[in-house]
Amino acid sequence: MGDQAGPGPGVSVRQDLRLLEAAGAHRDGAFVRQLAHEAQLPEPTARRLLRELARDGYLHELDDGAFTLRERASPRPAADGRALREHVRPLLSSLRDSLSAAAYLTLYDEGEIRVLEIVDSPHAPRVDLWVGFHEAGHATALGKSVLRELDEEARANYLSRHSLTGLTPRTITSREELLRQLDSAPAGPLSLDRGEYARGTTCAAAPVYSGDRVGAIGISFRSDRMYRTTEVRARLLDSALRVTRRLTLPGS
Repeated sequence: MGDQAGPGPGVSVRQDLRLLEAAGAHRDGAFVRQLAHEAQLPEPTARRLLRELARDGYLHELDDGAFTLRERASPRPAADGRALREHVRPLLSSLRDSLSAAAYLTLYDEGEIRVLEIVDSPHAPRVDLWVGFHEAGHATALGKSVLRELDEEARANYLSRHSLTGLTPRTITSREELLRQLDSAPAGPLSLDRGEYARGTTCAAAPVYSGDRVGAIGISFRSDRMYRTTEVRARLLDSALRVTRRLTLPGS
């Protein structure tokens, strides 16, 4: 997991919004160089993001290489409830199938880390949720991913209301050690849980955003399974960006 981290989902989506605003000002389309200039982005960055936005249905790439906004029939769903789950489930299903691991989505809501969706299968079973995730933020990759993104005040507030219970021999139960790990983790945007929540289970997670709300997308799998960390990292970060776009950008 020592790869150099690129921009996190939050940064990328802010860049997306600038590009969408620029594209929206050109009814007949505009080329990469012009959109990059108007969005104040390097041209290679703009080209990559524009193609990703076209792939995900936010823009249309014309035959001459210009980009235009796609027409939207309906606004994006609210950032909770059934509409949200239906909106992001295909992305979670794709992540599950690509890594053969159960996929999860959480959001930090009213001071708690809440699981919004789990997508698993007989070949990719979910972890046994024997302790609620809202009480185990210190012991799960999903929880640590959220805690890493909170500001100092919000993080302190959460930790003041939740005890660092030892769930397995690997669980971090020292506040100082947890904070040290959150602030110095070498995995860039990724957080890991190696048997801290459930014996024999490894989890990895990356942050997602719904506007200014933080959450996390993650996977779980048996610790004795071998994964290429570069593949897990790439798949998670790509999925995190696509989920963040789905939760934040206008329409879908």
